[in-house]
Amino acid sequence: MDTTLQDPLVGQLLDGRYRVQARIATGGMATVYRAVDTRLDRVLALKVMHPALAADASFVERFIREAKSVARLSHPNVVGVFDQGTDGTYVYLAMEYVAGCTLRDVLRERGALQPRAALDILEPILAALGSAHRAGMVHRDMKPENVLIGDDGRVKVADFGLVRAVDTNTTATTGTVLGTVSYLAPEQIEDGSADTRADVYACGVALYEMLTGSKPHGGGTPAQVLYQHLHEDVPAPSALVPGLPPELDDLVVEATARNPEVRPQDAVTLLALARNARAALTDEQLDTVPPQAKAATGPAGAEDRTSVIQRAAAVQLSLPEVADAADDTAGHTTRLEMPPAADGTTGRLPTGAAGGVRGAETARAPRRRTLVVVLALLAALLAGTGVWYVTTGQFTTVPTVLDMTQAKAERTLHGAGLDVKVRRAYSSTVKRGHVISTDPENGQRIRGTGTVTVTLSKGPDIVSVPDLSGTPVADAKRKLRDQGLTPGTERRAFSDEVAKGSVIRTDPDAGAKRRPGTAVALTVSRGSAIDVPDVVGDDRSDAAAELREEGFHVKFAAAPVYSEEDKGAIARQSPTAGERLGEGDTVTLTLSKGPQMVEVPDVEGQQVDDAKQVLTAAGFEVEVKKPFFFPTDTVGGQSVDAGDTAPKGSTITITLDSKL
Repeated sequence: MDTTLQDPLVGQLLDGRYRVQARIATGGMATVYRAVDTRLDRVLALKVMHPALAADASFVERFIREAKSVARLSHPNVVGVFDQGTDGTYVYLAMEYVAGCTLRDVLRERGALQPRAALDILEPILAALGSAHRAGMVHRDMKPENVLIGDDGRVKVADFGLVRAVDTNTTATTGTVLGTVSYLAPEQIEDGSADTRADVYACGVALYEMLTGSKPHGGGTPAQVLYQHLHEDVPAPSALVPGLPPELDDLVVEATARNPEVRPQDAVTLLALARNARAALTDEQLDTVPPQAKAATGPAGAEDRTSVIQRAAAVQLSLPEVADAADDTAGHTTRLEMPPAADGTTGRLPTGAAGGVRGAETARAPRRRTLVVVLALLAALLAGTGVWYVTTGQFTTVPTVLDMTQAKAERTLHGAGLDVKVRRAYSSTVKRGHVISTDPENGQRIRGTGTVTVTLSKGPDIVSVPDLSGTPVADAKRKLRDQGLTPGTERRAFSDEVAKGSVIRTDPDAGAKRRPGTAVALTVSRGSAIDVPDVVGDDRSDAAAELREEGFHVKFAAAPVYSEEDKGAIARQSPTAGERLGEGDTVTLTLSKGPQMVEVPDVEGQQVDDAKQVLTAAGFEVEVKKPFFFPTDTVGGQSVDAGDTAPKGSTITITLDSKL
């Protein structure tokens, strides 16, 4: 039944202007309707506050104040606010109507998305949030339900800033809140604070969900999800989507760092990181189809299913018609009439004829008995064969595959003519990747074309992070995978104790208990740090030799530049002197073209301020020299004659006239 028919606002004219057509959605704070603005003749969305909340004056005041703030946002990816008003007990907000669906609808229908599609949705979200962040606003409730995707493909963010008004009206036992807490940043949970970095965290969680088709933190209650936000890092999405590029892992890990100081400071910064990540990916990587993606179903699929049903019905209904009476014996057992009795009660025959029949019957009797015996034996044989086929011949005994690897178990079952379906479960006794059980179990019988469901071990439900200190990074990644963990992001740091290319530490630390599939970040040694020497002003060959002796690679910039250094000397270096690099890092040197010579302008006779301005514009430093007695403001002389050249940036001294 259409519940909108029971809504008292549907069909009404609100505030003498807005004709309410249908209810779209209901939330904890308000109900959203589709309506028509009768003055401007356009379709829009009306967000009407629940009457119980409208009775709270402070709540209404905050609602109106923040609605005005949102209305000042002008961005193509933000749902626009047109009007705000009241009508009796109704407090409403008139907003842009977006015909389409939400990101939640897309995820529910499609599961995981390809990286290209995920970034195509993420970037306009971040553009909208970036506009709000630069305007001093924070969304505070970013989630797929608040991302609208129009029928024309436009992505828009809704409900800016209004969530603060409902913080005290959420209930931790509802499914809606459980969906919301999945996107709360740790600092929102700990002390209720939320700045632009809380929105960044929520976007990181949403990106993880788009790439994997599931939320990073699961749990049966909101409390369990909140606990995981506080104490567990969001895992790298590649743990669920093998082959996902590390650039996307890094993007999720940076956006969802539990420490807000480590996260990108606002959505504008995260948008730049997202675009850099996209630029680093190939078309093949962007179009990777994750295993969690669901096949799209549409009208074609529906037609296919309907046609199958129709064909099945036709087979069931296409029964042969009853044959004509003349052909009634076809396909039926023939009934043989026995000869009439001797007393002639039925079918009496002439005496001669009867005698002939009896004689023939006497002759055929032994052959008839033999035929009956043969037929009985054949019937028994056929019956026995049928019983064997039904009870034994069409069944296969499930072979033993317990504790086998997946590949070996599948070969064994396929060899027995059986199909295989695989599922996975945790086990503290069976090695990861080996068979825990089968359904049907070993020794049970299954039809020869049946399917055996094989349960493979995912290893223990909780595993310890191994101690990888001093382990070469390739070996460290292998050990993590053996434990059921996922190698996460790699960061480089200097170390005097750990050899270059080996692990200094992990995050989480060694010994920490984590779920299988959790990403473990590795800090890898760059070796001992080396101070970069100062080679500015040195000869090209001398500078290169000194740097190479320290263990650096040397690269020269393509074009020399003007500088105070002599022509052919080193004008500048990058990194600069005193910075610390690792052995094998590159230092770039730029050669000098010598100082740039500039023609000195004529400033004699000019006022001192005008002269300084002219010389400064020409690229010179200016020093003013005044006579001891009675100086004037007029330039009487200059250290370099007008028309001569001097190095750009050098100092020109001007001397003022005296009144004497």
